[in-house]
Amino acid sequence: MVEKDFLSSGFLNIPVPKDIDLIPAIQALKKEKKAIILAHYYQESVIQDIADFVGDSLALAQWAAKTDAEVIVLCGVDFMGETAKILSPGKRVFVPDLNAGCSLADSCPADEFEEFIKQYPGHVVISYVNTTAAVKVLTDVVVTSTNARQIVESFPPETKIIFGPDENLGNYINSLTGRNMVLWKGACHVHERFSLEKIVELKKEYSGALVLAHPECKSVILKIADFVGSTSALLNYATASKNKTFIVATESGILHEMKEKNPDKTFIPAPPNDSTCACNECNFMKLNTLDKLYNCLKYEIPEIFISDEVQAKAIKPIRRMLEISEQLGL
Repeated sequence: MVEKDFLSSGFLNIPVPKDIDLIPAIQALKKEKKAIILAHYYQESVIQDIADFVGDSLALAQWAAKTDAEVIVLCGVDFMGETAKILSPGKRVFVPDLNAGCSLADSCPADEFEEFIKQYPGHVVISYVNTTAAVKVLTDVVVTSTNARQIVESFPPETKIIFGPDENLGNYINSLTGRNMVLWKGACHVHERFSLEKIVELKKEYSGALVLAHPECKSVILKIADFVGSTSALLNYATASKNKTFIVATESGILHEMKEKNPDKTFIPAPPNDSTCACNECNFMKLNTLDKLYNCLKYEIPEIFISDEVQAKAIKPIRRMLEISEQLGL
């Protein structure tokens, strides 16, 4: 029955008894299983609060590799679980809900990306870390939104480069470096839909507010931003800044950590253009809940599995990124 429920839903579909106090119950299970809970910045605040470490996608995988814990529960999306497993093949890695996919990763199917690469022989393939293990296998070097510019610039100017899957990030890097990388046309559904008009209205309403934007946003948003950077870079900038008010153009889950670290500052989520909602959330990230986290720890399912062959190939571009980053002092 348990296996059937899991296979039909992508998570363990067993109701948690109403008399269970979930947070202490999860803490007890974590201790019993010798587990560690990792959460992305875009998770619900209650998930972030119970996690042992909160960070962006690559940081979570690197933390998983450093820990002595035997069990890794990664509250994020599926490719993040894969990346953690790639870096920690000897550990058991779980994601509370395997339906927690990623629109950006899904926009780049490995078979189609492979055919795309064949159209451009002699090109170095650079892929954003927000990709599946299968796409990483096709990649020469992985990058993050933090180090993408520096890693691209580490190659000679005449180097022919394919960049995927995020077209907005690729365009942004091209604009900064003067490169003409061939771009795969992928995008994150959250960062694609920020409203320029509504952000401009917010700037009028909150005089002096700075706009912080993730480079996955469209160029029109990046052009009006006061600072562009990765999720962790936006957090660090807001914390270091003397400014008191910020309009944040990335998934609204990061506002929880921003407010935690800066209780005296005001953070306003940049609104999307396709609804009356005042914030912009990733529906995939929000699939992870305390109930699912509890069941995941209790029953040790669903687990991330990657074949030895894929793991051996997919880790190479990640190692290459780490090597270049170390050489550049990043």
